[in-house]
Amino acid sequence: MPQLADAQASSRIRWPSLLVAVSIMLVCTLYPLIMAAPDGKADHVLAGALLVAMSAAFVRGVGFVPQMRVWRWLFSGWTCLAALAIAGWVKFLH
Repeated sequence: MPQLADAQASSRIRWPSLLVAVSIMLVCTLYPLIMAAPDGKADHVLAGALLVAMSAAFVRGVGFVPQMRVWRWLFSGWTCLAALAIAGWVKFLH
């Protein structure tokens, strides 16, 4: 029974991650030019980094914690933070 209690305790909604995911989703939906390069073409690195950050934040935000270590790492808050840092750096370079 302790494993069930641990799983339920770790599967709660994580509001900061969920709010980050919803924010990225809304900004990218309402203002898609944020993912464009200065010449107006799509910036695939920036878009990819934002979508990775949004995906990781949604998975963590709704409380899902994968059991396999590699998936747990890929959908962690640290991955979200790293992807946001990459997106910020790419945007800064433009």
